[in-house]
Amino acid sequence: MADIVIDWQDLDRYFVKSDLIPAIAVDVHTKQVLMLAYMNRESLQKTLETGYTWYWSRSRQELWNKGATSGHLQKVISIFADCDDDTLLVHVEQTGNACHTGSYSCFFKEIYNNS
Repeated sequence: MADIVIDWQDLDRYFVKSDLIPAIAVDVHTKQVLMLAYMNRESLQKTLETGYTWYWSRSRQELWNKGATSGHLQKVISIFADCDDDTLLVHVEQTGNACHTGSYSCFFKEIYNNS
C-alpha cells in the first residue's frame, strides 16, 4: 500500500464543520466523476487502512464498503482534500459500475447543456 501523507490524528481536521464530508469518486484513468458519497472519520480511516473505499450510508446509518456485495469495488489510488478541508476527491480504479442503477457513473442524467 502507498504511504499515507497525513498523521492519523490529523484526520480530525476534515470533520471540524461536520461529522460527514462529501467524497467524490473519480475514475483515475478516464477522469470521469463516478459518484458522490459521504465519509465519516471511521470510514475515511478504513479507506486509508484498506486501500478500498468505505463510506457512511446516511439512509442505513452504517458503514458501507463500496462493492462488498456487488463486486464493483473501488481501489483507491489517491485522495485529495479541497482548500477548506471539507470535501474529498478520491481517485479510484473502478471495477464494474459505480452506480446502483447499473450505469458506470451516477452522473448520467443531463439537465443542461449549453455547448
